[in-house]
Amino acid sequence: MIYITGDKHGDISYFKRKQMKKIKKGDYVIITGDFGFFWDGSRTEKENLDFLASLPYNILFIDGTHENFDELEKYPIVPYFGAKARKIADNIYHLLRGQVYIIEKKGIFTFGGGVSRDLQKMLDINMWFERELPSKEEFEEGVRQLKAYGSKIDYIITHEPPAQIKGTIDPELTQNPVNTYLDQISRQITFDKWFFGSMHLDEEIKKGFFGVFNELLPVNKKEKARVF
Repeated sequence: MIYITGDKHGDISYFKRKQMKKIKKGDYVIITGDFGFFWDGSRTEKENLDFLASLPYNILFIDGTHENFDELEKYPIVPYFGAKARKIADNIYHLLRGQVYIIEKKGIFTFGGGVSRDLQKMLDINMWFERELPSKEEFEEGVRQLKAYGSKIDYIITHEPPAQIKGTIDPELTQNPVNTYLDQISRQITFDKWFFGSMHLDEEIKKGFFGVFNELLPVNKKEKARVF
C-alpha cells in the first residue's frame, strides 16, 4: 500500500504515534516535501534518522523549501524503481525532481522544490538554500521523463501546487516559477491524482488535486484516510 502525507519538518513524534504502527511491513509512506530530518547534523537528528531506519515500512520523500541541502546531498544517488533516488537508508529514499518511479505497478512523477514563503526568516537564521528552486536542467528532465512515459501517469507528487490550484486556494498568494511549470504540466498530461504539501492543508481542492498535511492518505480510495 502507498500512503501520502505532508510536511513533517523533522517532527519525529508523528512516526511514533500509535496509528503509524498500523502501517504494514513493505508499505510506502511518501512525504510531499519539507522532510526536515536533515537540518543541523546534531546527535538528536542522527538518533531520529536511526529510528526511522528501524521502521518496517518504507519512507520516501521529495524535498521542499525547508531542507538542509548540504547535508541531504551527502548521500549517494542510486537506481530506484526505474529512476534515480538518493539513498538515506535501506528503507529511506529521497525522490528526485523530474523522475518517474514505478511503485506497486503505478507510475509516480515527483517534483520537489519551491520558493520559501518565509524567505527573510530563513536568511536571518542562515538556513536558506538557493537549491530549493529547481534548476533549468531539472525542469527539462521532468518534461523529458513525462514524454518518455507517454504523457500519462498515475500519480503526481509535488511540494508546490500548480498555479491554477494555488490561485484557487487563495488568489492573493504569490505565484513562483515552480507553480507556473507545474501548471503547464497539468494541462499537457493525463493523470489520476495529484498530491502537494506546501499549502499545509488536508483537502481536495479540485477533482484529482489533493493538498496533504497531517493526514496519512492512501492513494487507493477504498482505504480511509487516517487523520492525526
